[in-house]
Amino acid sequence: MVPMTTKAPRTPRRTEALSRDVIVKAAVEILDAQGENALTLRALTMHLATGYGAIYHHIADRSDLLAAATDHVIAGTLTGLAADAEPRQALRALALGLFDAIDAHPWVGAQLTREPWRPTLLDLYEAVSQRLRALGVPERALSDSAGVLVNYIFGIAAQNAANARALAGSKTDRATFLAAVAEQWAQLDPARYPSVHRAGTHLREHDDRAQFLAGIDLILAGIQTVNHADKDSSAR
Repeated sequence: MVPMTTKAPRTPRRTEALSRDVIVKAAVEILDAQGENALTLRALTMHLATGYGAIYHHIADRSDLLAAATDHVIAGTLTGLAADAEPRQALRALALGLFDAIDAHPWVGAQLTREPWRPTLLDLYEAVSQRLRALGVPERALSDSAGVLVNYIFGIAAQNAANARALAGSKTDRATFLAAVAEQWAQLDPARYPSVHRAGTHLREHDDRAQFLAGIDLILAGIQTVNHADKDSSAR
């Protein structure tokens, strides 16, 4: 008697129509759950229960998909801005929104430096520039002021995301890591490293988000101070 073989059940095919938005959201889900290396077109077809042709109809390649997923996350922070908010508060809210978005989606940090000309990043630069202009920053200083602020936001947020990825790949959690660093700093010569020695006493309670916002406030205060000084000099 010839034994009967059983075939593995096929994954049911998708019946709903695909769109670029559906594909991008699925990519974000994979990236959030498993990281950048897990995002392949094969993984995406399995996630969406579809074929390669349906994906390529909307997405050029993996690089296009990663860029679109990054755009999706960043765009979400821009659409949530209150149009009538006071400029300084709007800038703080925008900065924190981006920080939180990159914190929630650490893979975004690595993508931001790859294609700085993406439309969403240009929209962000415009949003920052418009609010700095509303604060009274003159046109001659607007480009530098916006550049400093945007670079700080992306630089710190991306570094925070890189730290999170590094910890996620190790067996050490954040609290243990900070405690170990604090212990090392406590052993330093306080006469040679007085500032580091003092900082170590508060390191266990270090809040990346609070420090990030403090930096935003310092930059905004500096921009306004310099611009007021320029105005005073021009008035004399």
